[in-house]
Amino acid sequence: MTLSEKETKLEEIKAEAEKIKKEVEAKSAEQTKTQDILKSKEEIVESKPKESKDDVKEKWGIAHIYSSYNNTIIHITDLTGAETVAISSGGMHVNADRYESSPFAAMKAAKAVVEVAIIKGFTALHIRVRAVGGVGSRVPGPGAQASIRALARGGFRIGRIDDVTPIPHDTTRKKGGKRGRRV
Repeated sequence: MTLSEKETKLEEIKAEAEKIKKEVEAKSAEQTKTQDILKSKEEIVESKPKESKDDVKEKWGIAHIYSSYNNTIIHITDLTGAETVAISSGGMHVNADRYESSPFAAMKAAKAVVEVAIIKGFTALHIRVRAVGGVGSRVPGPGAQASIRALARGGFRIGRIDDVTPIPHDTTRKKGGKRGRRV
């Protein structure tokens, strides 16, 4: 091979290399365009909230149940406990005083509270049961269990059930004076 033949071959190889370079650059530009389009589509898809029947947002509340041997009071609040949603007591639903603490009265009170809470959009409840406590009984009255069942049957999802009866650590002084109650 002569020198001129080598030079022409070298020029042909350089020309082919430049063609290949241009093709690669064009392909990479197309790829970046398609990648940008795909990214923008992904961003649009991610920004839209996916709604399904399972993703129904729950609204939680707290049902405070005070149950003594004289009455049952059911009080539903929001999660902070600051805003009252609904309140009812056994005495509001029966005529005689002796029936205020009965399970029947507690169920009626719970049903009344359930209707109001459902209207206001609550779907789930934590329950706090309280007895008299302190010097009085630490056992909740007969209406506590009935009211919990009525809340569950009302269609609420039940979270925690806590006993929040106030129990003194050193005992408070009982009513009646030094010599007790004289009959």
